[in-house]
Amino acid sequence: MIILKNLSLRRSSKVLLDNASVTLNPGEKVGLVGRNGAGKSTLFALLNGTLHEDKGDFSMPAQWRMAQVAQDMPETEHSATDFVIEGDTVLAAAQAEVDAAEASDDGDRMAHAYMALYDAGAHDAQARAQALILGLGFKTSELDNPVNSFSGGWRMRLQLARALMCPSDLLLLDEPTNHLDLDALVWLEAWLKRYTGTMVVISHDREFLDSVTQVTLHIDNARLTRYGGNYSTFEDMLAEQMLLQQAAFSKQQDKIAHLQKFIDRFKAKASKAKQAQSRVKALDRMERIAPLLASADFTFEFKEPANLPNPMLSMQNVSCGYPAPEDAPPGALPTVIVENVSRSVFAGQRIGILGANGQGKSTLVKTVARALTATGGELTEGRGLNIGYFAQQELDVLRPADTPLEHMIRLVKETSVNGRGNAREQDLRSFLGTFNFSGDMVKQAVGTMSGGEKARLVLCMIVWQRPNLLLLDEPTNHLDLATREALAMALNEFEGTVMLVSHDRALLRAVCDEFWLVTRGGVEPFDGDLDDYQRYLLDEGKRLRDSLKENASAAKKRAA
Repeated sequence: MIILKNLSLRRSSKVLLDNASVTLNPGEKVGLVGRNGAGKSTLFALLNGTLHEDKGDFSMPAQWRMAQVAQDMPETEHSATDFVIEGDTVLAAAQAEVDAAEASDDGDRMAHAYMALYDAGAHDAQARAQALILGLGFKTSELDNPVNSFSGGWRMRLQLARALMCPSDLLLLDEPTNHLDLDALVWLEAWLKRYTGTMVVISHDREFLDSVTQVTLHIDNARLTRYGGNYSTFEDMLAEQMLLQQAAFSKQQDKIAHLQKFIDRFKAKASKAKQAQSRVKALDRMERIAPLLASADFTFEFKEPANLPNPMLSMQNVSCGYPAPEDAPPGALPTVIVENVSRSVFAGQRIGILGANGQGKSTLVKTVARALTATGGELTEGRGLNIGYFAQQELDVLRPADTPLEHMIRLVKETSVNGRGNAREQDLRSFLGTFNFSGDMVKQAVGTMSGGEKARLVLCMIVWQRPNLLLLDEPTNHLDLATREALAMALNEFEGTVMLVSHDRALLRAVCDEFWLVTRGGVEPFDGDLDDYQRYLLDEGKRLRDSLKENASAAKKRAA
């Protein structure tokens, strides 16, 4: 088991854990939660051995094997399959022993080495690696592609697959869902439920935490508290504690007021002086329960749209895709991802856009957002349509060298939406302040900011434009739980129309009342809820893996 006893941890001069004690038992799946900066990553650094305790005791079994997702971006020409197989350190060690045994020409050693290699799973290593890769959203045609050929987000998925490939007794996962679509997330949950070791995970996805954890560790004000149960259970227990604390505080304030009244009344009377003095001492000795002043969570709201065209837009046989490259030969056709889309979007609709990875969800949203031109058909916009678009990659719309204030000034110059084109700099500073950009932060280069801060700035810019149609493509990737809840509340109060792509099921459930499914090159209504959709994704994943096994088996037979 993992034991922390009277442990203190610092980062520079900041105390992140003070006199913390907790025990994690073998096989427990633990969610590590707390505000940004509370010390979650620092505790991970203690668990993986890169940081040592400043005071107290920390212990875990010496024989435990640990796996975690490497944070560096891999640069290698190895194929995706080979890269993931290399994550199996037991298999790699067994293969190294086979090579050494063969070089030594020692028959007994070779026999033992071959047996160890078999026990390490060499016979099915490729199949195991490819199942992980496909489960995380890659296509069968990409299994042998070089790692360097993938974008950053996909390479991080390969790092996750590599960590899952490694046999382990302790698995550390820090925001594993950030680069995943909903289909890959559902698959990962199923895989982690089968994992038999001890797992500690940091995540801002409440449904993911609810699904894969049974214990919650909460870091708050340098204290580490263990709760039995998943995130929702923890939240309920914490709320109950806060109510009790508030009640205790109110009761104590009544007692303090009573004591103070006695002191004020009798301290001037000689006959009551001793009694009054004893009350003063009692007041001094009393442990003051801090009032329950939870730091204000981030909240915001979308302004009422100036108008609501109905329908917002209409699509007739629309095809969505990408134009032919500039260096393509004359007459080259565009690449079509989704076609024959005939749907209308009406005022007040809340549409969740579902679809397995690569089916064209983002392509559809980009086309509606005017970031891509429809490759065919007719897309008609309602008069006065004003789109607020949150791109999946925030840097698509942000300039790393510019500050939040410069972004807002440029936005005002580029648009005079609803008569807001002549705002004073102080107005812009005040508006940024409502999104927690205050003081020197308004003049900090965006490139030096965290992902969550960049996402808040994009939201700030969207709200300023007062849209009537919101197109949100994975808006929660870098948002913490409190900000996600603020976004859900703001979207529910928004009077316009919402089209949402997200792997955050809590957000989809809270906001959307209908779903479109992007599949097989088209768009169709999905008649079901998110639970039905998760079952659909798991069935599709199983079908894909079964097909891969059949193809591998057929290939072996042909080779034989």
